[in-house]
Amino acid sequence: MKCSAAFFLALLALVSCGSRFKAESLRKEAVTAQLEMHRDYSPPLEIPIAAEHRDTLKVTAPDGREVLIMNAVRDEDGEMVANDVLDAAVVYARFRNVAERDGKVDLRFDVIVPGQMLDSKWQIRLHPVLTVLGEDVRLDSITISGAEYRKAQLRGYQRYQRFVDSIITDSAEFVRLRDLEIFLHRNIPELYRFKEDTTLVSEEEFESAFGVTERQALDHYTDRFKIRRNDRRVASLDRMYSRYVKVPILRDGIRLDTVVNSADGDFIYSYVQSLNVRQDMSRADIVLSGGVYQEDDRIYGIPETDPLTFYISSLSSLADDRTKYLTRVIERRAEANSICWIDFAAGSTQVDTSLSNNAGEIGRIKENLYALTASGEFELDSIIVTASCSPEGAYAYNTRLSGERSRSIASYFGEELEGVRFIARSIPENWDMLRSEVARDDSLGIVQKETFASLMEVKDPDDRESALQRQPFYRYFREKLYPRLRTVRFDFCLHRAGMIKDTVHTTEPDTLYMRGVKALKDRDYRTAVTLLRPYNDFNTAVAYCAMGYNASAMEVLGGLEPGDKVEYMMALLCSRNSDDALAVQHYLNACNLNPAFVHRGNLDPEISGLIEKYRLNETFY
Repeated sequence: MKCSAAFFLALLALVSCGSRFKAESLRKEAVTAQLEMHRDYSPPLEIPIAAEHRDTLKVTAPDGREVLIMNAVRDEDGEMVANDVLDAAVVYARFRNVAERDGKVDLRFDVIVPGQMLDSKWQIRLHPVLTVLGEDVRLDSITISGAEYRKAQLRGYQRYQRFVDSIITDSAEFVRLRDLEIFLHRNIPELYRFKEDTTLVSEEEFESAFGVTERQALDHYTDRFKIRRNDRRVASLDRMYSRYVKVPILRDGIRLDTVVNSADGDFIYSYVQSLNVRQDMSRADIVLSGGVYQEDDRIYGIPETDPLTFYISSLSSLADDRTKYLTRVIERRAEANSICWIDFAAGSTQVDTSLSNNAGEIGRIKENLYALTASGEFELDSIIVTASCSPEGAYAYNTRLSGERSRSIASYFGEELEGVRFIARSIPENWDMLRSEVARDDSLGIVQKETFASLMEVKDPDDRESALQRQPFYRYFREKLYPRLRTVRFDFCLHRAGMIKDTVHTTEPDTLYMRGVKALKDRDYRTAVTLLRPYNDFNTAVAYCAMGYNASAMEVLGGLEPGDKVEYMMALLCSRNSDDALAVQHYLNACNLNPAFVHRGNLDPEISGLIEKYRLNETFY
């Protein structure tokens, strides 16, 4: 038995020494985790090709010649010759161009942990950090736990749970019920019989019969020591959690928390981080660091990796931000009008500022005059004053009365505005306005409105008014509608100061369009599409393309004059549609029109894939 115990102690020491030796080996060799650009699959060092083949496209050169584009290399004489078999070697770069679409990019990379860093008793904690626009952002961590490490974590939780379960939550457990029963049975048998008696006994009856309350009896047989011990356990919950759960299993801020059962090979995790792209954001760098832990002790610090760099390609940089102008026709003459209600005494034609609300109405007309001329842009030529009366009374009388009132108002304002010509006009009875008032009056029913409409067919205005007076709703007309008809309309005839020609054509920035362009450059593509859709120009196509509306973008580009940007956008869209031949043709056209697109093509994944596949830039430039 002693030999067996010694054997296990020796074995435990050997295992412990093995872990320390392994950790020391990591430090000596400076073993680190690795960051690599994400691969859609994990290829071996060589990719087998099933059969000989050539990737060849036929395109048209700028001079009209047909040219073959192929995957080719230079021979020993410097000539380009086609490859019958694609190269098998694969090299992974530490930078990649990623396309921003709809204001976002997905950064894809692989986190590789070498097998020698994996151990059943260890936990590896990896912390990727994103640097963008000079700001460091810590991404969700990756935690890789050995099987024994995780078992130890779970054992700690189990021990803590057993401690929690030992805490008493039912207060009845603190009463020594058996002792209480024995005491009652021996000394107070009358009370003990209450145990089997279903008769309800009140607190007062209990106390009068036995000289002690129920609460006093319970307090006497309550285990105070047990309560104090339970209270101490409740107070030590946090301390016992720290004692038993030395390394908690975290959930927040963790991208991956997995258990590795075998250390036979490397551990690879494919990480995808979505990123909202901000203005002027052209690149993002990611580095990785971390540590190896045994229990809660950091036994090895993982060196920080070299950064992976993502170059962010945004279609917004292709936007044409030249100012767009609108042609506006400016007329020399301008008109404005205002209606007011000036009351007159019965049968009077004199303007009385003290009557009703005349002072306020006259003041409002003066304010309108000031607003029209204060800026100096307009000069006042004349004012047409049109007074109108309501239909009650004879038409001939209303004709004279409205004319005199119109002239009186023109004379009143003419005294204050010297040099302005006033033209007096009148409407004897304002039947047209009455028709409008009746149509929108909700107090009148359908039958009443139909009756009024039939009376409006009467030609003679006096006969029409007489027939209206016989209607039961006439009083409502006289009290509510007729006062609204007694209006004075002012028509202001103006001209632009200093302008001689009747019309002038001028241009001004199209502010709505420029808002759309700004939204496009700020990568607010939904707003850009909304504002630019009516224009159907190049910027509209860029906004469509950024939102993934490829068919709409191609339709707009098809209606535009060919140009370097148009050709480039067509190449990008054709590449999305997997039409390599047409995409290459448009790309070469764009580069011939503007050599700057040779570099730009490397920034957009849709184009860079074509360049790499067919070695376009190496062949032609």
